[in-house]
Amino acid sequence: MIRQVCAMVCTVFSVVYSGYYLTQLTRHLTRGWRQASPLGSTAGSAAPPAASVIEEEAEEEQRNIKPPAAVPPQPEHAEPLKTGSAIQPGAAGPAWPAAASSPPAAGTSCSSAAQQLEMREEQGLKTLRHVVSVGGPEKKYTGWRRIGSGGFGSVYKAFNAATGQAVAVKQLNLQHQGCEEVVKEILVMRELRNPNIVTYFESYLVNEAVLLVLEYMDGGSLADVVSLRRMAVGHMATVCRECLQGLAFLHANQVIHRDIKSDNILLGRDGSVKLADFGLCALLSPEQSKRRSMVGTTCWMAPEVVRGEPYGPKVDTWSLGIVGIEMAKGEAPYLRETSDRLLP
Repeated sequence: MIRQVCAMVCTVFSVVYSGYYLTQLTRHLTRGWRQASPLGSTAGSAAPPAASVIEEEAEEEQRNIKPPAAVPPQPEHAEPLKTGSAIQPGAAGPAWPAAASSPPAAGTSCSSAAQQLEMREEQGLKTLRHVVSVGGPEKKYTGWRRIGSGGFGSVYKAFNAATGQAVAVKQLNLQHQGCEEVVKEILVMRELRNPNIVTYFESYLVNEAVLLVLEYMDGGSLADVVSLRRMAVGHMATVCRECLQGLAFLHANQVIHRDIKSDNILLGRDGSVKLADFGLCALLSPEQSKRRSMVGTTCWMAPEVVRGEPYGPKVDTWSLGIVGIEMAKGEAPYLRETSDRLLP
């Protein structure tokens, strides 16, 4: 079964990426299957969630980072934003403007650094007010029901009062996620529309939270399916193909997702497969074609991300390879290990 799944995943991935990367991926998959701790549980048992980790962009900090089990998202430095027209599918990539600010220089006083951070937050909040819709969602959407939660906030199912269409409303707490990161997520989802990316409708700013109104996927997440049953090889291949199509579109538009995992792959009962949750994505540009931040969810991170080395879009493909293990084995390798044992 393992050989069959490995062959299937490698066949699908070979359409998009080089033989070198496939070799590295195959070695990791094989090592994961051989060395992972025994599952010791049934397919329906709940595994402890792995923590999302975000650290600053500064290179000198990367090599000494040992993240704790759970770190609330913090804004990265130098994330460019685009506020122009929608991006056309297949384009070489949006011309993201240069970043507005950078980390304070050595010797800058604490008060000055705090002032700069406060100014950035104020500017981010000002930009956010121009991005979200006017008014509140309570009249336009009815029948609210909480269907999930996470480090970002909660997810609700609601209905458009005028059309009866079901939607998913994702609540983002601004106290835990910076305005810049929220604006980035909104703009990416608003401008990058693709059959393999969850559709963004609109958003609202309510008190200290942003509500994203998104397409409701009635099949739930891939994580829900993986935790309940083992998937057929053909179904695994289909999920990989659909996700690769979505990633190819993102990468062509200079966007790295950076948090590909089964929780962020949503399914429709019509057979659709779509990527979701762009809160950790990175926007590339000709001036900044690589990133160094240790960002993502530990067990799904590519080696270069963990080591703090420069990386590009291929880290998403590595993470999707780990999703292949999830589908075959029921959970990601090393999921039950602590962060201290997983990270260098």
